Amino acid sequence: MALLEVKDLHTSFFTDAGEVKAVNGVSFNLDHGKVLGIVGESGSGKSVTAYSIMQILAPTGKIVGGSIKLDGQELVGAGEQVMRNVRGNKVSIIFQDPMTSLNPTLSIGHQLMEAILLHTDRTREQAEARAIEMLSLVNVNEPAKRMKQYPHEFSGGMRQRVMIAMALACEPDILIADEPTTALDVTIQAQILELMQKLQREMGMAIIMITHDLGVVAQMCDEIVVMYAGSYCERGTADEIFYNPRHEYTRGLLRSIPTLGSMGQKLHPITGTPIDLLNLPEGCPFAPRCEKAMKICIKHPAESMDINAFHKASCWLNVKDLCEKQQPASVVSAQEGGEA
Repeated sequence: MALLEVKDLHTSFFTDAGEVKAVNGVSFNLDHGKVLGIVGESGSGKSVTAYSIMQILAPTGKIVGGSIKLDGQELVGAGEQVMRNVRGNKVSIIFQDPMTSLNPTLSIGHQLMEAILLHTDRTREQAEARAIEMLSLVNVNEPAKRMKQYPHEFSGGMRQRVMIAMALACEPDILIADEPTTALDVTIQAQILELMQKLQREMGMAIIMITHDLGVVAQMCDEIVVMYAGSYCERGTADEIFYNPRHEYTRGLLRSIPTLGSMGQKLHPITGTPIDLLNLPEGCPFAPRCEKAMKICIKHPAESMDINAFHKASCWLNVKDLCEKQQPASVVSAQEGGEA
C-alpha cells in the first residue's frame, strides 16, 4: 500500500468573483522513501495541492471532492483534531520564503522547541537537546549559541536550514518542500538541495518536491507529476517524463529550458498565457495554447491514458497515435473530424 494516496482531488476557492477551481481532479501515489516532484507554471495548483494534503487552506478554500489517504487513513473530512496529529508529526512542510516563515519576535530555539513540545511527549530539557541536535544535523554552526538568536541574525540560507530542522524534528513520514530554494541564490540552492538529499537518505522519509524548476526535479525526484491549470497533465518516472514526454504542455516546458551552448539561439517559450481558473474551458485546459490541438481537445478533456506501466498522460494526441498504429489514416481522420 502506498504511503500517501491522492485520488481525484478537487479544491476550490469561493470568492466574490466566483469559484476558483485551483485543483481539478489530481491523482497520485507516494511510496515510502520516494521523492515525488510536482511541477508546473505559477498558478498551476502545485502549492494548493500541498496545502490540501495538510488542510491549511485559506478561509475561502475548501476541498470539494476526492480522497487523501495517509497510511490508509482518510484525511478528507477527518476533522481538525486528527489533522493536528498529522501535521508536523506525520507530514511536515517547508514553505517557499524562509525570510517570512519564521516569527521575528521569537528566538530560533523557542520556535524549534515549540514544534517538538507540541507533537511529542519530550520534556523541555529533552526538547532543547533535540532542537540543538537538529540544528547540528542541518549544518548550523554553534547550534547551542544559535538557539538564543533571532531570525534577523540569520541569512536566507541559514533560515531555510532552520525551517528544515523544524520540519524534521519530529521525524515525519513525509516532507513537503514547497519551492524551498526559490528565494535563495544559486550556490545556496545547491547546498540546500544537497542537504535535503542527504537527510532523505539518512531518515528514509518520502518527499513531495514542489517546484517550477525542472533542473531540481531531475536532480531530486523518482517520479514526477506535471500540472497545468489545476489538472494533472502527465505523471510517471523521472526518466519517462524527461525522455518520453506525452503531453504537449510537458514538451513545451522541456523545450523552453535554455541549454549550455545555446548562446545566441532563439528561446522557445510556451505561447499564450495561463487560462482564467474562474472560467475553465470545457475541453482540455491547455488546448487554447497548444499548437497541435484538435477539435476534440476543445470540446472534451482527455481521460488519463496508460502509456506504459510507469507513465500516464491526459492528452488526445496519444489516442490519435494509438489509432494511427491500429487503423488506416483515412479512418483516423474521419474520427477526428467526427468529434467536432
